[in-house]
Amino acid sequence: MVNEPAFEEAVSLARSHPRLGVGLHLSLLCGRAALDPSEIPGLANASGGFTENPVAAGMRYFFLPHLREQLRKEIRAQFARFKESGLPLDHVNGHLHMHLHPTVFRILQDEIAAFRFNRMRLTRDPLLLNLRIAGGFYAYRLSHALIFGYLSGRARSWLQRNKVLHTERVFGLLQNGRVDEDYVLRLLQALPSGDSELYSHPSVDEFRNEFEALISPRVLASVREHGIELIRYQDL
Repeated sequence: MVNEPAFEEAVSLARSHPRLGVGLHLSLLCGRAALDPSEIPGLANASGGFTENPVAAGMRYFFLPHLREQLRKEIRAQFARFKESGLPLDHVNGHLHMHLHPTVFRILQDEIAAFRFNRMRLTRDPLLLNLRIAGGFYAYRLSHALIFGYLSGRARSWLQRNKVLHTERVFGLLQNGRVDEDYVLRLLQALPSGDSELYSHPSVDEFRNEFEALISPRVLASVREHGIELIRYQDL
C-alpha cells in the first residue's frame, strides 16, 4: 500500500531481502489516497482518506461514471509511486480485492501497456476444499466464494489472452483473519497439485495468530514433508 506512512520503511526492508516478491496492493478504499483530495474529490475526503465502506465504494465506482477518470488518475499515481521505489513489480492485487471490481479492472485493462504488469492475483478460494478443512462463518464464506468466483471468472479469459499470469487458486479469502497454524497445517495436507497462493494479514497485535502461523516450525516441517516449493509470482 504505497499511500500509507510505513511505505518507505517497507521498501527499505524489501531491499534488504531481494528474494522477496513485492506486489502493488492497490488501495481505493479503507486507506489514504496517493493524490491530493482536490484532484479526486469523489474518492477522498478533505483529509485524503477513502471511504471505509466497501459496499458503498463498490456501488459508487460502478454506477457513477464521473468517478472513472478520478479512479484512473489515482491508480496511475499508485503505480508511479511503486515504480519510484525501484523495486521489481512482482504482481498486482487490491485492498479487499478491489482490483477485480469491473470498473477498476477495466482501467487496468486499458493501462496494461503503461503499467507493465504481467502477473495478478486472481482471487479464487475453492469453497469445497475450504468447507472440508475449516468450519464456521458459513454465510461469509459462501457469499465471498460466489462473489469472487464470479469476478475472477470474468477476468480470467482476458488475463490469459494478454499473458498475465496468476496462480491456479488463492487461499485466505474464505479464512479472513483465521489463517492460523491449525488451518495452514490442514491446508498443506489437502493442497492440490499445481500452483497456489496463500495470503494472510500477519501482525503482532490484531492478527498475531496469522503471524505465528507463518513462523511456525510445524508449518515449515509440513512444507518440507510434502515437498512444497515456496515461490514468488515472478517465478510462475
